Amino acid sequence: MTWTFLSGKPIYAQIIEQITHSVISGGLPAGAKLPSVRDMAREAGVNPNTMQRALSELEREGLVYSQRTSGRFITESEDLISALKEKTAREKTGSFLREMLLLGYTAGQAADLILNYGKAEKNE
Repeated sequence: MTWTFLSGKPIYAQIIEQITHSVISGGLPAGAKLPSVRDMAREAGVNPNTMQRALSELEREGLVYSQRTSGRFITESEDLISALKEKTAREKTGSFLREMLLLGYTAGQAADLILNYGKAEKNE
């Protein structure tokens, strides 16, 4: 997994977002075993406590679960993953629409931009 961190937002929150995105996009499949906290922290270049905090939050949300002697795994609940994907898509859509409204577009014009996005890319 490639890790990218930006300033202005807590690292643990960015870890949560990146793991969640990887799960809902299929990069981390349902039931996949995660590396150890120390290995993930080393790979991400963060303190193990920061990684532990992020993984604990993901466990609280149900996206990750622990098996005492085997480690941590991505949930096998396709319903949970689908619901999370839908929630994320709605949030991103809402963010996009708010930005378009601030630019002076109507909701219909913003929808037209989306519908015609592929066409505009081909003409450039």
